[in-house]
Amino acid sequence: MSAAHAADAAAGTPPLLTVRDLRVVIGGRHILHGVDLDVAACGTTALLGRNGAGKTTTVRGVLGLVPRTGSVRLDGEETTHLPTHALVRRGIGYAPEDRGVFAALSVAENLRLAERAGTGEPAYDLVYELFPELRTRAGQPAGTLSGGQQQMVAIARTLLNGNRLIIADEPTKGLAPKVVTEVARVLERAAEAVPVLLVEQNLAVVRRLARHCVVVADGRSVHRGPAAVLLDDADAARRLLGVGHAHRPGAVLDQEAEA
Repeated sequence: MSAAHAADAAAGTPPLLTVRDLRVVIGGRHILHGVDLDVAACGTTALLGRNGAGKTTTVRGVLGLVPRTGSVRLDGEETTHLPTHALVRRGIGYAPEDRGVFAALSVAENLRLAERAGTGEPAYDLVYELFPELRTRAGQPAGTLSGGQQQMVAIARTLLNGNRLIIADEPTKGLAPKVVTEVARVLERAAEAVPVLLVEQNLAVVRRLARHCVVVADGRSVHRGPAAVLLDDADAARRLLGVGHAHRPGAVLDQEAEA
């Protein structure tokens, strides 16, 4: 199912994740001043913004990794008061920017580390159906995999425990164009099974995968709407994202470390 068809299938369905007025203060510094976002119950939603806009802090706030106020509802349940481990138990899978793959361990061992007690039988059938390459490389050390294959392992781990949402943070950052295409295919397959909140700077990947997007700037959400409409509007893309050619192949936002 394509991203567009997936989103159409979810039309009229309440969002899986609803964030309202998310605020984060760290060491007396106000990082987020009020972020609102919805993640559809199907397909991929992109979280966009310039360097330093607050995308990573938004993800950390949703996950409870930083002190936060506001409202974060997962499938209607308020979770702002919950610690990170409780959110994980409720079905949020996280694929961090650095992938978190253990290089000396095999692919199979990396997957086994993601198994979580009390969540039923790990969904290896689903993982191998989506990513058959992982079955053939099960005994291979993860450190010998390509960047795209390592990202496949990272995404696969989020699918093992029946998660209801995957958050993927900058999955194509620093990768060669050919590998970016490979990772986009991985995310596309994953979104067939589980909704994805995608933090991404490569606008071609956003166009391919995301039906909806949220733009943050200076710690606030400043735009919510269809991703393609934003990327096709040169004036809006320049104003909100700092790029006037978002419709062109290879358009990428700045990729320096951000708040």
